[in-house]
Amino acid sequence: MSGTSANMPDLVRYSATELSALIHEREVSCVEVMLAYLEQIEDYNPALNAIVGLRSHDELVSEARARDAELSRGVDRGWMHGMPHAFKDLLAVRGLPYTMGSPVFADRIAEADDLVAKRIRAAGAIVIGKTNTSEFGLGSQTYNPVWGVTANPYDTSRTAGGSSGGGAAALAARMVPVADGSDNMGSLRNPPAFNNVLGLRPSWGRVPSPGFVAGCSVHGGMARTTADLARLIATMAGPDTHAPLGIEESPGKLYADLSRSFEGTRVAWVGDWGGYLPMEQGIMDLCESALLTLEQLGCRVEPARPAFDPEEIWQAYLTWRSWGNLTLAELYQDPGTRALLKPEAIWEIERGLNLSGLDFARAAAVRDAWYATAADMFSTYEYVVAPSAQTFPFAKSLHWPTIINGQAMDTYHRWMETVVPWTMIGHPVGAVPAGFDQRGLPTGVQIVGRHHADHAVLQIMQAYEQAIPWLARVPDMVAGPTKVAQTRPGAVAPQTRGAEGD
Repeated sequence: MSGTSANMPDLVRYSATELSALIHEREVSCVEVMLAYLEQIEDYNPALNAIVGLRSHDELVSEARARDAELSRGVDRGWMHGMPHAFKDLLAVRGLPYTMGSPVFADRIAEADDLVAKRIRAAGAIVIGKTNTSEFGLGSQTYNPVWGVTANPYDTSRTAGGSSGGGAAALAARMVPVADGSDNMGSLRNPPAFNNVLGLRPSWGRVPSPGFVAGCSVHGGMARTTADLARLIATMAGPDTHAPLGIEESPGKLYADLSRSFEGTRVAWVGDWGGYLPMEQGIMDLCESALLTLEQLGCRVEPARPAFDPEEIWQAYLTWRSWGNLTLAELYQDPGTRALLKPEAIWEIERGLNLSGLDFARAAAVRDAWYATAADMFSTYEYVVAPSAQTFPFAKSLHWPTIINGQAMDTYHRWMETVVPWTMIGHPVGAVPAGFDQRGLPTGVQIVGRHHADHAVLQIMQAYEQAIPWLARVPDMVAGPTKVAQTRPGAVAPQTRGAEGD
């Protein structure tokens, strides 16, 4: 392919790894790549509202031209040189809106980069804007009163999940090559399931963050191939002097030697935890089809219910989560900003303010005990597999599901309980597609690895990816001949701020 004859729409269909090679081999220019992605965003983002705070066309093309000039001089910034990237709007990225989906910060512009943004920028990426998120990342449905609601590219009447829903939808619609994200309660597992892409919640500390307490949130990423995902996580990972609990291993090992045999590998299938977790009809059938793929790879998949009370894990998680959300307490204590918070944020803060030291000590003890039980399980099994979600993508007008299969949900996030046990142990968790139901709605499974075994999780993800057909299924709105030119009802164009969503 020559740089002058490249078909622009085709460029967005390459994997990030392939695109990187084309740029570095001078087969395509950074300008061509940028124009292709900007065209894709122009065509499909009005219906999806996944990319927000988009920088100007002229600025981005000029920056891409400068990247081409650097390559001409022999200057190579890294594997992402000249590739467009949009950061989740929970990250501070210099010069871009930093709203966290909250009207409290609707006009805030970040003055400096967070560590993840620094590292991705240093790898050569051109920052094009942000990806939409739920307010403060609370809730696995991407909507907020600043940017609006993000739609699912497989059915634009439905949610893309959250809180990394903007990144997952943009990735599925080929509007970005890869997407960063964060995960506390499944935000790198539910959106991949809802958007038919891959995700990785790395081990706690793999992507460093400050602090002397291992909380529940981690930074990670999403991609359309495991090789892309491994490169992205490696870019974000590695020791940092400001992160006392960060993992010290070299991040380059994450994308080396991803191929291996899985003959005889023992895998535990926890399913719905013996009927404890309510599941929408059809979820379990598709998840179990994923188990057949693992068996075809040589794995020995066995049903295995963990020897621990899941309700105890859930209650302990609620304490950890509400304690973590006390970072928002000052906004609650000011009546002016409290009035701007969504009810779920107020619920979290009030629970946190009512916690005692004894409450937290008990929750920490439960977490320790559950970790020990899981460690025993992983002495027998190399991987544990569980559903990534308990529902299919639901209507984007719905704040959150209140009932699953006849069972009422008692909190705004109980419907995502399937991810909680694996959040609590801090192990690496891959998210892979499990197929589509008769309506064309996707779901997925989690593949949990041993302590710090991120590379092993990426290895089984790659083997699985190469054995399934689903990742090749492009959303009809992107694959079809008709391009979306106007904003559809319920979506907010990326430069518009209004009261849509919450």
